[in-house]
Amino acid sequence: MRQGNLPHFFIAMRVGLTYNLKKQTVRCDGSLNDHEAEWDDQETIDAIISAISRHHTAIPIEADLGAFDALKRSRPDIVFNIAEGAGGPHREACIPAMLEMLAIPYTGSDPTTLGICLDKGRTKEALQYHRIPTPAFELLESADACDRWRSFPAIVKPLWEGSSKGVRNSSFVATPDELRLETERIVEAYRQPAIVEAFLSGREFTVAVIGNGAGARALPAVEISFDSLPPMAHKIYSYEAKWVWDVPGKPLDIFSCPAQVDAQLGRRIAQTALDAFRALRCRDWCRIDIRLDDDCAPNIIELNPLPGILPKPEDNSCFPKAARAAGMDYAALINTVLNTALQRCRLLDPSPSAR
Repeated sequence: MRQGNLPHFFIAMRVGLTYNLKKQTVRCDGSLNDHEAEWDDQETIDAIISAISRHHTAIPIEADLGAFDALKRSRPDIVFNIAEGAGGPHREACIPAMLEMLAIPYTGSDPTTLGICLDKGRTKEALQYHRIPTPAFELLESADACDRWRSFPAIVKPLWEGSSKGVRNSSFVATPDELRLETERIVEAYRQPAIVEAFLSGREFTVAVIGNGAGARALPAVEISFDSLPPMAHKIYSYEAKWVWDVPGKPLDIFSCPAQVDAQLGRRIAQTALDAFRALRCRDWCRIDIRLDDDCAPNIIELNPLPGILPKPEDNSCFPKAARAAGMDYAALINTVLNTALQRCRLLDPSPSAR
């Protein structure tokens, strides 16, 4: 079945949409508030509902404390899940765990994969087990643990955050003192360990993957170019680069899609992303961040099984950008992911006998 196309035996369904609504990005004193950085704004939620409603009945359900009762009451045929959760290392697994208890199918990865992928340390341990390249790392429970790390430059991040939360321009560290300061900032501000990893100086890409098992495929890779960042910026995709310097009214020319790479490197990037997708047992879709090392070998930075999907091109959202390069508009992207989950759950039988 081609992207966005529907078979003759297609059946309209009641599709739930579980989400967290972003309400505040700036504190009253004017400073940045990244607490809701992973959540979606109303425009994105409306765009997904519009896409689902082309073929189905959409049932929006906010992933708050009333979500379980709302799901139990409405009992959709399947749920399109984009809920990031409200806090803690297992927040992305909460809605899928509820859905499994209620025996309601849903898009995307299961609670185990979501929990592992959110924890950058456990992700890297799994990648190392499968011999998939990833930068060397160390978990730091406190600044006192920084003495264990001796390789610079490095990058320091919160252990279980996404959407560049906690990754500031200062997260690039070149000395032990800078490492200690950043570790203290992360542990105190985010109430979690920091993870420090070797900084790779090569090019950076992100790869959108759709499908399951042997049928999973990589969409055209997006390259992140740091040349358009302010002069004082380090070559990292920080919170400032993602949310402060790059805004819809004045988007940065930071992405190239399809990435301009030779055929051999393009295949290596795509295959590395697919290897990680399968090793972590991702389902339906995932966005995978990759950086090249000094030997131009692709290394996995992290996996995002709940990828951001802002609808407008000027939003510079990478998964929709890759989908457009593959010939899918926004509605086709949403329905391709949904149909992928429907087929996996055997709710959309592609065989002629089902017509």
